[in-house]
Amino acid sequence: MTERTRLVGNAVYGWLLLLPAAVLLAAFTHYPAVATLAQSLFTSGTALRPAEFAGLDNYRFMLEDEVFWRVLENNVWYAIGTIPASIALAMLMAVWVNRRLPLRAFVRMSYFTPTILPMIAVANIWLFFYTPEIGLIDQIAAGFGIGSRNWLGNPDTVLGCIIVLTIWKEAGFFMIFYLAALQSLPPELEEAARLEGASRWHFFRRVTFPLLMPTTLFVLINAVINSFKLVDQLFILTKGGPDNASALLLYYIYEVAFSFFDQAYASTLTVVLLAALAIIAIGQFVILDKRIHYR
Repeated sequence: MTERTRLVGNAVYGWLLLLPAAVLLAAFTHYPAVATLAQSLFTSGTALRPAEFAGLDNYRFMLEDEVFWRVLENNVWYAIGTIPASIALAMLMAVWVNRRLPLRAFVRMSYFTPTILPMIAVANIWLFFYTPEIGLIDQIAAGFGIGSRNWLGNPDTVLGCIIVLTIWKEAGFFMIFYLAALQSLPPELEEAARLEGASRWHFFRRVTFPLLMPTTLFVLINAVINSFKLVDQLFILTKGGPDNASALLLYYIYEVAFSFFDQAYASTLTVVLLAALAIIAIGQFVILDKRIHYR
């Protein structure tokens, strides 16, 4: 067997190993994305009226859709409220449970438990917390002489309630990645810092945090994606109300597609969502790449 034949055989063998994953990726990721883009350029067809090419009409309608701009604004505020808080809380919890403390395994399990709970169960738990008068929050508030409030029925508080629920749900999941990253750091670094008389805060700011940047980039991308794919909680808690005050972009896409049966406009909204996530992800890589220290 010649060297060239051996190299060709290795290449073919490698592509054959990649083929199953490549087929699944193309079938369930790339093809749906292309099909969605194509469908956004047509009208919604019916049994009596086939779909017709509409060009950019769906995108023009989207720019004039007040509900779209409302849910997009909600999603931006939701992302601003959940992403930094979830990441900061996850890092704080990871640093805490990485130290030697009593019942450390129990504490870790307690932090991670919300992550493994089904989202529908989580939504029902928090629905009990937010229920006026009989809910846990109002029961505690009544002990301090504070009156009852309709937390999920007030446009001023409903989005904040969803944000709190999401932080509680996601922080434990992100903590696992930070905990794994902390345990992979060489212990000699902390020992050297102690010999030099560095404080814990100084060591964290100058050594630990920079070395956690690859993990932070991974967690940040996941947090951004999660902030734009919230649906489950809204079904149980608010259904987007009151007056679209808690409706987010993916939930609006679901409503347009399966409640209003406008597949074309739903495809248009999906294309915008995918494009926004791609731009944000690329921007994160470009901005944070200079601050990441790979080991």
